[in-house]
Amino acid sequence: MTRDWWTDAPNRYRVFVSQLTLDECADGDPEAAAERLEVIREIPLLDQSSEAEALAGLLIERLAVPATEPRDALHIATAAVHGVQFIVTWNFKHILNPHLQGKIGDTCREAGYVPPVICTPEQLRLTEDDS
Repeated sequence: MTRDWWTDAPNRYRVFVSQLTLDECADGDPEAAAERLEVIREIPLLDQSSEAEALAGLLIERLAVPATEPRDALHIATAAVHGVQFIVTWNFKHILNPHLQGKIGDTCREAGYVPPVICTPEQLRLTEDDS
């Protein structure tokens, strides 16, 4: 499903990645990493700004993201600072955690940003017909 989503997503959405996403895609098995990096090769890169770093710190300070997961906080913050509407992820532990969603949204709004909707590729695809 994820491969299908990434193949089709650029035709349906304005898709972006962050440096963190590039780094994560490059990890692991070299052959699989090369395949992942090829899929996202043409996708525009969001810059990691000081505003995103500050929001990531606030997400951790407010316990919206565990202090042990600064990369996850930065993923969310980078998307919020850039006005990204959706974060598509399979990370249920810290990013797509229903127990943290309210804190993530509240923290982003208190800092002056619209929080991105965080969902799986499957959830986004299932809701496309509703929009």
